[in-house]
Amino acid sequence: MRYTVVDLFAGAGGFSRGFKDAGFDIALGVEIDANAARTYSYNFPDAVMIVDDVRNVRGEDIIKYIGDRPDVVIGGSPCEAFTETNPRRAKDPLDRLYVDELGRLTLEFIRLIGELRPRVFVLENVVHIMDGPLRDALINEFARVGYERIFFNVLHAEDYGTPSVRRRVFISNIPIRPEKSSRVLTVWDAIGDLPEPGDPGIPNHEYVTISDRKIRGITRLNWDEALYRFRGATGSFRNFVRLNPWKPAPTVMGSVRFVHPFEDRVLTVREQARLMGFPDNHVFFGPKDSQFNQIGEAVPPPLARAIAKVVLKHLGTDDFDIT
Repeated sequence: MRYTVVDLFAGAGGFSRGFKDAGFDIALGVEIDANAARTYSYNFPDAVMIVDDVRNVRGEDIIKYIGDRPDVVIGGSPCEAFTETNPRRAKDPLDRLYVDELGRLTLEFIRLIGELRPRVFVLENVVHIMDGPLRDALINEFARVGYERIFFNVLHAEDYGTPSVRRRVFISNIPIRPEKSSRVLTVWDAIGDLPEPGDPGIPNHEYVTISDRKIRGITRLNWDEALYRFRGATGSFRNFVRLNPWKPAPTVMGSVRFVHPFEDRVLTVREQARLMGFPDNHVFFGPKDSQFNQIGEAVPPPLARAIAKVVLKHLGTDDFDIT
């Protein structure tokens, strides 16, 4: 039996890619960004794409499009309200969920879960969505729409075949404890076999233009050194890091650019995508900045696939109970 998946905040489709690889049918995605929606539609041509603000979407609309309730609903709600890299993050944790406009989109995910009543849901976000009273607030919100058993599954992408470091929480109505990979992949495992940028057989693998000043700066960088630091809510964070080829990459984010381990240039979009575990046939559309952003905001496909296998096992359990 094949199970249907709806992806809210679908982005470029990293979460959906993992579920598709695990054998699920990707039925529908919701995405407000036109470039990301184009990327998603190209890579999941059989899925319905709703290009709209999730606040305008109703469960009955989704059911009408796909013909039935989905078995699984996944999604990564915007993390800007919660992440420690945001210097303008609200001081009161509850304001991040109930006042911040982007934070409130997590409540829209919960609303749609209540309207769709899937057998399984999985919501991805940064771990700081659990700060202070937020964890209890989320438990209460999910209980209000009928899901009283909630699990906060903190997973590290590098444990599941992703060649970059990434810690995220996956909030779900089932426990998610995937089997870890036998070894941790490195930057060179991910990009070492790629030809020079410009190879027509590899999509999104073109040189990225940067200023002469940045080029002069990166020529002086050793492995693990950064050209810039920027201020976040809880400290400073690095950008234009020269990657160490023998370690996993740092966390990939939309605003982050990495410097090639051996060449004085930044990574191509394809190299950046490989650091997140995207296959080369997953094509990205839009301006390069948009493509980098789509990659940085995605759930890494190898981690998504590991989660999907756990979900598949739970769906096959005869005594499965959504609440």
